[in-house]
Amino acid sequence: MLADSHCHLNFESFDQDRPAVIARARQAGVDRILNPGIDLPSSRSAVALAGEFEPVYAAVGVHPNDAPGWTQELYNDLRELACQPKVVAIGEIGLDYYWERTPVALQRLILERQLSLAAELSLPVVLHVRDKSPDTMPAMRDMLALLKDWTAGLASRNLDLAHRPGVLHSFSGDLPIALEAARMNFLIGVAGPVTYKNAQRLREVVANVADHLLLVETDAPFLTPHPHRGERNEPALVRLMAEKIALIRQTSFEMIMQITSLNAKRLFLW
Repeated sequence: MLADSHCHLNFESFDQDRPAVIARARQAGVDRILNPGIDLPSSRSAVALAGEFEPVYAAVGVHPNDAPGWTQELYNDLRELACQPKVVAIGEIGLDYYWERTPVALQRLILERQLSLAAELSLPVVLHVRDKSPDTMPAMRDMLALLKDWTAGLASRNLDLAHRPGVLHSFSGDLPIALEAARMNFLIGVAGPVTYKNAQRLREVVANVADHLLLVETDAPFLTPHPHRGERNEPALVRLMAEKIALIRQTSFEMIMQITSLNAKRLFLW
């Protein structure tokens, strides 16, 4: 079976046919779907969706682009949500230097608060990192610096979370960054861009990281893989990422399906 480790099923793109989308995913062999929140309302709807559909699990968190509304009350509500059944991660959280919607200092503050919450509740994190410059990658480098401190704290307290701290979702860094994240036990989320012609850097990452680091995801309704670009993405299409990874790594689709499914199970404990 396959696991779609990142999909926004609660977005309005799926309002007209959500049950059919989930049914198609199951027909395609997808038996686990992680739906992360990006703010408090979407985190609540992710939890509700997980309660309604057996394959769906939730992550709760505040995305950096939605950080300006952050308050202590919001944090308290988020913490309460994180304790609900089928919540398996804190996310989607991170740093976004592309859109510049939130001051960097506030992004960092909110990320640090949510990392602390993840440590408190022993939940892995689903990390969003987006840079304006794909060459210098300042957001990615700032993220890694924060994660080094955070994971060192987990290890010093001998917490189990140090061995499964989270995933860099829709990974956009290079191989040295992937290997640096791997040394902290972070997994690499591989989304639709791995199927694009210009994604040589991502394919190099996929070809060279260890088996136990790989996850597949759709980030649906976004990042639709080739040959469906221009259409709405959905969880059933996660098979295309697994097929591409198998081709890159010169192994079978069945092997990648097994590896990525077990990795997701190890990370999210579902």
